Amino acid sequence: MAKVLCGATRRSRLVFSSASASWGLLTRCPLSPCFGFARSLETLAFEEIQASEKPVNSTAFVLHGLLGSGRNWRSFSRDLAAQLQKSSPSQVWRMVLVDMRNHGRSAGLKGLDLPHDMVNAAKDLANLVKSHGWAWPDVVIGHSMGGKVALEFAASVARGDYGELAVLPKQLWVLDSVPGEVNSDETNGEVEKVLLTLQSLPSPLPSRKWVVDHMLNLGFSKMLSNWIGSNLKNEGEHVVWAFDLQACIEMFDSYREKSYWPLLEHPPKGLEIAIVQAENSDRWTQHVIERLDYLSRKLEGPEEGKISLHVLPKSGHWVHVDNPKGLLEIVASNFYSCT
Repeated sequence: MAKVLCGATRRSRLVFSSASASWGLLTRCPLSPCFGFARSLETLAFEEIQASEKPVNSTAFVLHGLLGSGRNWRSFSRDLAAQLQKSSPSQVWRMVLVDMRNHGRSAGLKGLDLPHDMVNAAKDLANLVKSHGWAWPDVVIGHSMGGKVALEFAASVARGDYGELAVLPKQLWVLDSVPGEVNSDETNGEVEKVLLTLQSLPSPLPSRKWVVDHMLNLGFSKMLSNWIGSNLKNEGEHVVWAFDLQACIEMFDSYREKSYWPLLEHPPKGLEIAIVQAENSDRWTQHVIERLDYLSRKLEGPEEGKISLHVLPKSGHWVHVDNPKGLLEIVASNFYSCT
């Protein structure tokens, strides 16, 4: 049974049964020692996925990309947890699917530190750990913008920004996220086009179908248009975005400007940074690929971690949609194990 727990303002948990393929909403006691996930308004919303009823002894954070949410990664995380449980029964993984600031159920949270950038998005993760008294994550998986948040999180822990008790992850998975500055001239500018389009739309929006049809008429792909439409929520007779668009634009600007090459060139001891390049993604220049290939082949020093580079075939930027089985094979077979 794969168990999914939701950390949100409501005091409940969701349980998914792979046998019946159904969702059930169960009430839980707010003081329960097993499910004590009450959160303040200043901490991020999250979901937890476990593949076993056994006590958890390992944790992975899963971070979505721009305009996404944790739910985008439910299927992949559920499959990954099950695969890891099968290959190493003694290591019980908990996947924490985070809704980053301004996204999903974390949109509109009060009291978050400004500005909306990679530094504060990573700090939100540290605050989440501290507020719940959790062990620090063993692994952080981040897609696109989430990949850079993962890199910032590791760099901040290594610098001691979160205090002496913060523990460095053993592994990062950076999924189709260029670690350096992102020049829109070197890509097809699809993200910029999407953001400009969303800014031009009326508010409130007539319906989800209207948005999807409008995106299709502007030439966006069916997959991307439907995905954009999935980020709408009902509000009365209209629909509104499940994210804070202007704040997301600020985060995207920070994502483009931040460079983590120094971290990759000298990763902290005990940390592996695994980079996944989607074969058909437009985000990678030859120079960046060659630089990563060199770092992955470089002999690690006694006081440094390591870099690994993996190519996901038959996939564009949306790795968990284009080739989920291939991504699962790469990640599961190279995932951190304490055994």
